Amino acid sequence: MSKELEFTDQNFDQEVIKANVPVLVDFWAPWCGPCQMMGPILKELAEAIGDKANIGKLNVDENPATSSQYEIMSIPAIKIFKGGVVVKEFVGVQSAENLKKALAELA
Repeated sequence: MSKELEFTDQNFDQEVIKANVPVLVDFWAPWCGPCQMMGPILKELAEAIGDKANIGKLNVDENPATSSQYEIMSIPAIKIFKGGVVVKEFVGVQSAENLKKALAELA
């Protein structure tokens, strides 16, 4: 079972860009209502995906460098990275099934 990771400006390169598996990053903030709705969905997804992909969150308020680098304008913003590049992007609340399908396409 995979656990949800916490990404930061400091660990983003190592945990996301250099990862050997696809990585789903949820750009979020604690004051964002729709972002709070994504929490349980990501937990469910992490359990379903296991070690086929890494799933985590990046707080946009606490990590402005990474948020700016990926031009995050609206949250929740979800980006799926593979081989260090963004291969899929979503804005707004997404279903676990939708995200699972997107990750399965990368396997």
